[in-house]
Amino acid sequence: MIKSLNLHANNNKIAIIDNLAEFSYQDLLSRVNELCQYLKENGVNSNQIIAIYGKYSFDNIALFIALYLNQNTIAMIPNIEHTKSYLDSSNAHKLITLDRKIIDLKTPNPINNKLKNKNGLILFSSATLGKPKAILHDLSRLINSHKDKKERNLRVLLFLLFDHIGGINSLLAGLISGSTLVIAKDFTPQNICKSIEKFKVNILPTTPSFLNLLLISKEYQNYDLSSLRLITYGTERMNQNLLKRLKSTFKNLKFIQTFGTSETGILRTISKSSSSTRFKLDPNEYKIVDGRLFLRSNTMFLGYLNHDENINQWFDSGDLVDIDKDGFLQILGRSKELINVAGNKLLACEVETCIMELEQISDVIVYSKPSLITGEMVVCDVVSTLNKDETKALIKSHCKAKLERYKVPVKINLVNKIDLTNRFKKDRKLR
Repeated sequence: MIKSLNLHANNNKIAIIDNLAEFSYQDLLSRVNELCQYLKENGVNSNQIIAIYGKYSFDNIALFIALYLNQNTIAMIPNIEHTKSYLDSSNAHKLITLDRKIIDLKTPNPINNKLKNKNGLILFSSATLGKPKAILHDLSRLINSHKDKKERNLRVLLFLLFDHIGGINSLLAGLISGSTLVIAKDFTPQNICKSIEKFKVNILPTTPSFLNLLLISKEYQNYDLSSLRLITYGTERMNQNLLKRLKSTFKNLKFIQTFGTSETGILRTISKSSSSTRFKLDPNEYKIVDGRLFLRSNTMFLGYLNHDENINQWFDSGDLVDIDKDGFLQILGRSKELINVAGNKLLACEVETCIMELEQISDVIVYSKPSLITGEMVVCDVVSTLNKDETKALIKSHCKAKLERYKVPVKINLVNKIDLTNRFKKDRKLR
């Protein structure tokens, strides 16, 4: 990994900015070497599963690299609150805490055959019900997917989290290209804008929900964001009307859609344009069956450690897609978000897109509720500049003019904000 990351070559170039402190690539290499020695002295053997907390810091990034060099499988624990559940799911041998205490764990099961002679990486899904899935990757594959990265003198804000496939992708791409990585500690629009201004950030990888929050806050008006060249967005579907608003506000910025899953890794995409939500994938990496997107990639996961699902060479993404005559895909929505109104099926995002055409509506989430008459009915929560009665009347009128009758929301709730997950996606699980 040291060779792949080219840490020797970059020397005094700034690698990481953490809490205002700047660390060079040489500083990172030195800390990695110290931690490699620390692991050996404290009985962390190769091929063991070692759990760490998925929190970005200079030292945690160095530990991540050291564990890879020590030939360990790294289990990324999303949060402290549910540590035991994650440790049980990963069958970890040891936990290394944020203050570098090494805790031995009971691991009654032998090492999974999928882990033998591999540098593994275990990420956890955000499951709606039951235990989250422990998703096993070959970390070497993820690293090698960036081996052709050219050295670039860019500054990238680490917005996507360390325990997320998107965050891992940002980290590896940044280090292998010799970029400077700026660690975000506070994910409010104000602090993100402040960080972009202070550290002259060039690239912001983020989510559509955060970008909408940024527009609503208007914090971008209070800071100099002229260093920013590119915003990449992913992890959830981008609303076309939101992208239109973003392009109108940030006229000189390029927007690129990223795409992938926790199971397949981040796939390379080609956006149709900076103002389009359509993108291309390598034709060998996808197929569409009955409108549903199936994926395969060189960074495909090895399997689940705590689920017995049948895994084949194609992974069912759960995304429903449309493809145009030029081969560009558009995500229509998630199959699990289909709403069935008296046998008529619709996607929540279709109604959301319609409602977001209204300039008085700054955010919306559409979902279903049980109905004695139709089985399910369409409901929406909206953030609006109008009062409750005016908002309801406007949405009803607009949707009736644009959509089939069964797609028109039956119940409209005026709210102050739409709840987001800790990964800055709309929290549909609360509905």
